[in-house]
Amino acid sequence: MSGIFGIVSKKNCATDLLYGTDYHSHMGTEYGGMAVLGQRFYRSIHDISKSQFKSKFFEEYKTMEGNLGIGVISDRDAQPLIIGSKFGTFAIVSAGLVENTNELAKKLLEEGETFGEMSSGGVNSVELIAKLINKGQTLIDGIEKLYNHIKGSATILIMKEDGIYGARDHFGRMPLIIGEKDGSYAIATETCSFLNLGYRITKYLAPGEIVHLGRNGLEEKFSGNKKNQICAFLWIYTGYPASSYEGISVEIVRERCGRLLAKNDNVKADLVAGVPDSGVGHAIGYAMESGLPYRRPLVKYTPGYGRSYTPPAQEIRDLVATMKLIPVKEIIQGNRIVLCEDSIVRGTQLKNYTLKKLWDSGAKEIHVRPACPPLMFTCKFALSTRSLDELVARRAIWDIEGRDIDDIRDYLDEGSDKYKKMVDWITREIDATTLRYQRIDDMVRAIGLPRDKLCLHCWIGESE
Repeated sequence: MSGIFGIVSKKNCATDLLYGTDYHSHMGTEYGGMAVLGQRFYRSIHDISKSQFKSKFFEEYKTMEGNLGIGVISDRDAQPLIIGSKFGTFAIVSAGLVENTNELAKKLLEEGETFGEMSSGGVNSVELIAKLINKGQTLIDGIEKLYNHIKGSATILIMKEDGIYGARDHFGRMPLIIGEKDGSYAIATETCSFLNLGYRITKYLAPGEIVHLGRNGLEEKFSGNKKNQICAFLWIYTGYPASSYEGISVEIVRERCGRLLAKNDNVKADLVAGVPDSGVGHAIGYAMESGLPYRRPLVKYTPGYGRSYTPPAQEIRDLVATMKLIPVKEIIQGNRIVLCEDSIVRGTQLKNYTLKKLWDSGAKEIHVRPACPPLMFTCKFALSTRSLDELVARRAIWDIEGRDIDDIRDYLDEGSDKYKKMVDWITREIDATTLRYQRIDDMVRAIGLPRDKLCLHCWIGESE
């Protein structure tokens, strides 16, 4: 995942840009960047894989001056980029995943294009997006036609002298929201970035919608599409608890997920806990519904330890998972624990760095309750689940079947014998007393949008 933030201000925007971008730090771990436009373009990019965004930019942002700014927390590509084009010079940031980057880059190279930005040994997908946009008759035309070429998703901010253009992904996989404060505007993927800066939410962009924020305020340039398939995982895991998407609070959804987990459960336990931080809301909901006390047998050591899910390298994921959670033995010892987690992806970290700490501290029983169904497919629209062999549910299926199989429909059926065998296999694999996943219909119910308005590809393998 990545997060983007832009601002059109009545005064110097650098301070709001710094903090607004920083409030997206949970969305990526590789690069952070900011660009400000005043008398000239100011641009800075830093590697944030080993340090926090704010610490990298805290002194530097003071040298940036202008009324327009865009920032990004990126999970892959170095950005923002400054592009010279037939539409004039502009800065660009993007959130999402262009799945066919190499294919499109090869075609452009054959047509005589060149690429100046390289990321991780390959083409920078943000530069690719800029080059595709530049093929349009106008900037708006280029953005509209971009979505005819790419597979995956791209939510974009473009900053020019006349303001900031915001474009939400064609099918709305990622959100884009506008806030307003005393005639100044902010545009972001995470609404939590507005709250402490004093911006109030004024608009949730529709899928494919393009807007312009400038001297004349907010202008709609393209009304967008009726088809909406926003990523359901935003509410379950990747989004920040204080954010909302499509007007629906992340924290409230997580509480509803926990309540539904409890309604479908009959386990006897002494306490409910959540794996910090994203499992906490689910656990609170479970406790509210079940009447069991919510307690904290695992505590996270400072916000500086980020998510163990997002770093691309396994050794970094393992290090974060090892160090960030500290057990409280006095709460754990001798107790039967219901442990709520947002999801089980690989299963290795849950087993080796979470459940092991509970067992080693004297837990009597551990009942694991993920807030979503088993993850079955890799994500095509964001850089999250990267390969099938990472998914513990797929490893279970391969072991049960004795081979790789293409048709896994029986394992998607929550009432089938094969589904039960898969869950039993995962229970043993992660060393839990019991394991019960959220049902997909209950997850959708907790979010509160119609099923066809959500991207559920990670669970059912179906998407536009």
